[in-house]
Amino acid sequence: MSNTSRIRNILRSKASKGLDKLEDPRDVLDESYGQLVRMLQQVRQGLAEVATAKKRIELQGQEMGTRHSRLTRQAQEAMGHGREDLARIALERRVFLEGQVASIRTQFTALQRQTAGLQDKERRLAERVAAFRIEKETIKATYTASEAQVRVNETLGGVGSQMSDVGESLDRARDRVAQMRARAAATDELLSSGALGDLTAAPDADLERALASVALDAEVEQQLRSMKSAGSGDAELAGSPQADGPDAWLSIGGEPGAR
Repeated sequence: MSNTSRIRNILRSKASKGLDKLEDPRDVLDESYGQLVRMLQQVRQGLAEVATAKKRIELQGQEMGTRHSRLTRQAQEAMGHGREDLARIALERRVFLEGQVASIRTQFTALQRQTAGLQDKERRLAERVAAFRIEKETIKATYTASEAQVRVNETLGGVGSQMSDVGESLDRARDRVAQMRARAAATDELLSSGALGDLTAAPDADLERALASVALDAEVEQQLRSMKSAGSGDAELAGSPQADGPDAWLSIGGEPGAR
């Protein structure tokens, strides 16, 4: 094989691969179906033209038949009147007309055969077009379903670019949430330790919080001492409600015996 032939084959192979990537089989099927439909239309147009020509010859034949009968009648009438000369003229014209009838009869017979042949071809081609249309739609539906299945499978398998973008967005969102939670925890610790001042707090709020904590501890210690001096953990605590009922909460935190 020469270098030119080898290069030609390589280029043809690459072109074929390129067409496979760009060519949609559904478009190819629609184009093929369109070609068949156009062929069927041409056959039907030819059939109509042949049928028109046959009808025209048929009408001419009917006119000739009418004239042939008239000439026969005229020859008989001429003989009845003893006019052999007129009868001869009528018969001569009738014989000439019979030759013309024979000619157009041959044409009419040929057109009849042609019409029958075109009708048979039109019928077979119409059946082929109908069958191709059904097969075309079936193949297109199968291809569309397979194409959709491929896209779904690629998406579920993470092969598709859209799913990759979704996964990357989800990873970024998780990282941002983790960073924000860590920052919130860190700032809480800094605020609690006093390392980070609360700009919205009132002046000396840190002292107030410290004194409140001391007061709370003192209250707890006092109640523990009261329980110890009473000698039982079930002893009545200061600020505990003295009775049950919907208004019992009003005595929480008050002096013992208060209502």
